Amino acid sequence: MRLLKSLSLLLAGLLIAGAAQAEPVKIRLSYVVPVANWAPLLEVKKDLAKHWGKSYVMEAVRFQGTPPMITALANNEIEIGDLAFSSFGLAVQNAGLEDLRVIGDEFQDGAPGHYSNEFYVRKDSGIDKIEDLKGKVIAINAIGSGVDIAMRAMLKKHGLVDKKDYTVIEAPFPTMAALLKDKKADMVAAVLPFSLNPVLKEEGKRLFEQKDAIGRSQFIFWAARKPFLDKNRAAMVDFMEDMIRIERWYLDPKNHAEVAKIASDLLKVPPERFGWLFTKQDSYRDPDAKPDLAALQSNVDICADLGIFRSKFDVKKYSDLSIVEEAAKRVK
Repeated sequence: MRLLKSLSLLLAGLLIAGAAQAEPVKIRLSYVVPVANWAPLLEVKKDLAKHWGKSYVMEAVRFQGTPPMITALANNEIEIGDLAFSSFGLAVQNAGLEDLRVIGDEFQDGAPGHYSNEFYVRKDSGIDKIEDLKGKVIAINAIGSGVDIAMRAMLKKHGLVDKKDYTVIEAPFPTMAALLKDKKADMVAAVLPFSLNPVLKEEGKRLFEQKDAIGRSQFIFWAARKPFLDKNRAAMVDFMEDMIRIERWYLDPKNHAEVAKIASDLLKVPPERFGWLFTKQDSYRDPDAKPDLAALQSNVDICADLGIFRSKFDVKKYSDLSIVEEAAKRVK
């Protein structure tokens, strides 16, 4: 009887362990801007995924900007940070996340023939060149964000020093047009889809584009911590396979009408306003979800030159593209 009882307990333990192992890996993917970032779009088309709900489950988690994602990654509150090149360096050097790894592309700014983020001033402001921003107020989404770094790099090229020659305030992207119109900021940052706000075109004029400041950039990309990747590699390959499959569906021109409807539902604006989405008028997105490490290295070097980072570092040391490369081979 004792032997039978022991075997029963052992079997029960194995069943419980097996059930625990069979639980899908939870992947919390952060984002800032619906439609511009993949996370909410992926959730809408998860019916295209083969592994969602089996080896993994994904949850989209929204943030005001990329810098707060650093804390979330450090506290294991998210598995994948949707980081900008600026917040990436801060995470590695300032937050001590030496185990952070670049794993996938989100979008690239300033790629030939594609969109680049814009900076607007009012038409009646008298600001016609960068030097005219001296003594002015500039609105960006978050201190330390990629948009912020590009702005500072451009102004530094023209002899303007942060905190001495201009003031920076933080504001959500959807409020930028109103800040400019109401003269609460002299220049605002504009990213898709908010750069298409009619108020910006009516009240403002574009002073420069991000690519004018820092060239091509691996502006936003996915990053995760190595222990999580090592522990859940199989599930992560499944996840990346599904993400590539879904992303290619969005990038396919024949699906554009449905894509516009999805974007309309997410942002509560008419679908006809999304003629630009996933076209040459949009930021570049790699169809294999593979980030441009050369562009990222250049971006990191610029941040170091600006004093944002303590020093330059080799981004390849903090990258692991093997998962996305393996996943891409699975998708026909």
